[in-house]
Amino acid sequence: MDGVSLNTDPVVDDDADADEFEIEGDCGMAKCISQSGVIQGENPLPPVVGMEFDSYEDVYYFYNCYAKEQGFGVRVSNTWYRKTKERYRGKLSCSSAGFKKKSEANRPRPETRTGCPAMIKFRLMENKRWRIIEVELDHNHLISAVSGKFYKSHKQLGIGTKRALHLDSAEEVQKVRLFRTVVIDVEGNGSVEVSSGEFRSSHNQTSQLRLKDGDAQAIHNYFSHLQLIDPNFFYVVDLNEKGCLRNLFWSNTRSRVAYGYFGDVVAVDTICLTDKYQVPLVSFIGVNHHGQSVLLGCGLLAGDTIEACTWLFRAWLTCMLGRPPQVIITDQCRTLQAAVADVFPRAFHCLCLPRIMQKVPEKLGGLYEYESIRMALNNAVYYSLRPEEFEATWEDMIHHYRLRNHVWLQMLYEDRRQWVPVYLKEIFLAGMLLTRPNEVVESFFDGYLDKHTSLKEFLDKYDQALQANHQLEVLADMESRNSGFMLQSRCYFELQLAKLYTNNILRKFEREVEGMYSCFCTRQINGEGEVITYMVREQIEVDGNRRECRDFEVLYNATEMEVLCVCGLFNFKGYLCRHALSVLHQNGIEEIPPQYVVSRWRKDIKRSYVLNHSNGGIDINNPVHRYDHLYKCIMQVVEEGRKSEVRYKDTVQALDQILRKLNLVEGRL
Repeated sequence: MDGVSLNTDPVVDDDADADEFEIEGDCGMAKCISQSGVIQGENPLPPVVGMEFDSYEDVYYFYNCYAKEQGFGVRVSNTWYRKTKERYRGKLSCSSAGFKKKSEANRPRPETRTGCPAMIKFRLMENKRWRIIEVELDHNHLISAVSGKFYKSHKQLGIGTKRALHLDSAEEVQKVRLFRTVVIDVEGNGSVEVSSGEFRSSHNQTSQLRLKDGDAQAIHNYFSHLQLIDPNFFYVVDLNEKGCLRNLFWSNTRSRVAYGYFGDVVAVDTICLTDKYQVPLVSFIGVNHHGQSVLLGCGLLAGDTIEACTWLFRAWLTCMLGRPPQVIITDQCRTLQAAVADVFPRAFHCLCLPRIMQKVPEKLGGLYEYESIRMALNNAVYYSLRPEEFEATWEDMIHHYRLRNHVWLQMLYEDRRQWVPVYLKEIFLAGMLLTRPNEVVESFFDGYLDKHTSLKEFLDKYDQALQANHQLEVLADMESRNSGFMLQSRCYFELQLAKLYTNNILRKFEREVEGMYSCFCTRQINGEGEVITYMVREQIEVDGNRRECRDFEVLYNATEMEVLCVCGLFNFKGYLCRHALSVLHQNGIEEIPPQYVVSRWRKDIKRSYVLNHSNGGIDINNPVHRYDHLYKCIMQVVEEGRKSEVRYKDTVQALDQILRKLNLVEGRL
């Protein structure tokens, strides 16, 4: 036990009353307070486990700034002390945490607290820095940024000072900007500070990126170029104790904004690490409204250790403002599984099914009766409709071919709930987990990166890959909005979605509409209560060369307009299957219920790949603040103006008018 609390039985526990905290002493973050004494900042990041700070006061100030931005107050729930009266642990909560003690007064004040769970816990580490160790962001009451000014914690005149603090110099303004950065730490071995291109030393390991001549300069040149053209370009550098580059992460504005639209399911591509490419690239990939891959960030790792992967995941999560995906997909790898469990504990972790099945020849190819084993494995994985069916088929395979002691198959079975489709039917996967035989995962950088591509060559081609991807999305947008989709049938389900969905998704849905006609028997087998059970028979292709009839159970609730098929296609792909459509059709339903119309596939939603900047925290008396904010605003104008020739001409005309107006004002002064 490294410390003893003086409050063995705390006077103030996690849910009890606590006075507003008045921090004593100076604090480096105090320079972020405006002349009025009210906290200001540029959209503080949400707290994330692993963030580190120089002092207890800095933690409080950071959380208070975040609270003001979100619209809630802060109070200290508890502080733990050693016998030397040194603080070593703390907990900050929403001001609505806990409940007030019951009062015996004749007219007690009304209860204003709600038992809100939002809080952070932090402790003093061996390196004498304070690290956040637990975070709860969700509140059980409404919060509003407008109401933040009414909280006592936001009205402090700085920390340990009564004087007004000025922000006139560029150096001080930079301190405000760097307040948005965080420190990412792995297992207490050091830290790397995330900032707009500032290099810091990091963990006490000797590994480093294997760079060839010119690679380091290529990285510097490319990142410098991106910073000039992209004001929200984000990167993090991890150096070892000798100052050598070990790990690197970066993401541009488009990727950061795209994550807001398509960040529900994210795949981590580590093929360059597993196949020993010259460029040890790790890519974060999502899928857009056309079903196309979209890049959400990149990293270079010196090694595939748990520490390196954890560092990279935390860097990416910080870049995405601490918002984890609902589902994350990786290769089957104990290192990745440990890092995901650490950084994304609430996300559902899927293992990439095609990559697992691609290993079958390597892992099982030397076995006697390999071809029969392969077919039995395929049958268990791809054609089981229920977990018990998979379990029985798997057990038959293991027993019949005497595979009980096969280590790789044992590991697959232990992880079955993360990769076998029959266990994933309740998880929305947006088409990112391929669940059919012989499907192959394509890398985002296919055609631009292979095993022999050098880092310098890759950086030269990096923009080409991004531009090609962006062009595909723009062309698909134009096709979906300007050209009608050629319907193969007059089915009302297809007519309905043709008005809403992008053409690429419609083509995939069209296969399900056509498949309705191969469902030759739809019969009701159970009609008790509100939920009716149907059995839909379809002739399906098995193993690519033979067909067999399968029965698919579909549950239908007419009251709630809910339909659920045992095949699970809706969660796998994001649109209803032929079996569910057959049941809706048989019940005279002419439109797909709204809960099955997925907004991420819609073509009528305007998606602008520009970060949304408010003018909160801008000091208009400060020239550096004015420049920074105007630059971000004008970038939004540029993004909109480039989209068409008409918009370009209107933008140029409007800018000319603004410039003439400013010149007239200047002439009057």
